[in-house]
Amino acid sequence: MTGRRRFLMDTGALGLGIAAGGARAGTTDIQPSVPPLAAAGEAPRVTDAPAAALPAVTLLSMRHAGGHESLGIRFDDGVFDVAQAAGLLGLQAPLTIEQLLREGSWPQVEAVVAGTRSANLSQTLTPESSISFGRLFTNPGKIVCVGLNYRKHAQEIGMPVPKVPILFNKFNNSLAPHNGVIRLPPREVSYKFDYETELLVVIGRHARNVPEAQALDAVAGYCTANDFSARDLQLETGGQWMIGKTLDAFAPIGPYFVSAARVGDPNNLKIETHVNGEVRQSSNTSDFIFNVQQVISYISRHFALEPGDIIYTGTPQGVIQGMPPEKRVWLKAGDQVVSTIEKLGKLSFTLA
Repeated sequence: MTGRRRFLMDTGALGLGIAAGGARAGTTDIQPSVPPLAAAGEAPRVTDAPAAALPAVTLLSMRHAGGHESLGIRFDDGVFDVAQAAGLLGLQAPLTIEQLLREGSWPQVEAVVAGTRSANLSQTLTPESSISFGRLFTNPGKIVCVGLNYRKHAQEIGMPVPKVPILFNKFNNSLAPHNGVIRLPPREVSYKFDYETELLVVIGRHARNVPEAQALDAVAGYCTANDFSARDLQLETGGQWMIGKTLDAFAPIGPYFVSAARVGDPNNLKIETHVNGEVRQSSNTSDFIFNVQQVISYISRHFALEPGDIIYTGTPQGVIQGMPPEKRVWLKAGDQVVSTIEKLGKLSFTLA
């Protein structure tokens, strides 16, 4: 079957999937109940918000000449350029994943897909090997990170298992794409660079005081991510986790956003890191201390999560910091890091 014929069939199936199980405008938010640790007297909130439910779909960001980035849909035969197709059809469509999640605009994407199929616009399909990947997220409202969230990782660095999730943050300057380059700072600023492959959770609807049993309803999808770290800044300057984690491009994410419907259980996914082809981390999210539901519920007790917010969920054992001091060889310019999570793809970046 030719790529064009397969694409037209696949887009037809996608359109049906959206119509059957996609976001519905005006749906009500999660029905939260106040967990035991919620603030005293604070009432649960129920608000209308974009729904988190998306069809089983894989999205990405395409970087174009001139530097602008736009939404793409990944098919077996190539990448569907949503913005290009919408322009050819004269239709409105979200240009980024963040816009899609905040506006709940899957119906617009459905219309573009259906129109493309009817008009036989197969030129909107580009081989994945020929695209440049853009940043999946450029302006999330929050980048929340969980520290020390794998049991074997806590063991390797000699730390007790935390009683509640340890939270810190990154900033938007740290966001970087698949196949990108992290330009390391001068040695006098930092030189102890470390990898941390992590499951990234992407929020799809407003969530406040959400019980664990309903927490996954707030999830739009998942990505492979790396919480790249400068250990000397993080641990040797008074415990400044934020500054050790949020230098420019220290938050690569990609290559894909995979909807929750396609992933299934996020708490049983194989996770690995390779450095220059050598396996450094190999684990499974089943080793979480706090699973995805618990993390979302805990965060939402303290502040609201909104569509487009992203959560780094921690890294497994095998980081350089967990090795005996005499065996630590910090990352350097020229190294290639590949982070892999089952069902989510391989995130690759190089250091310079």
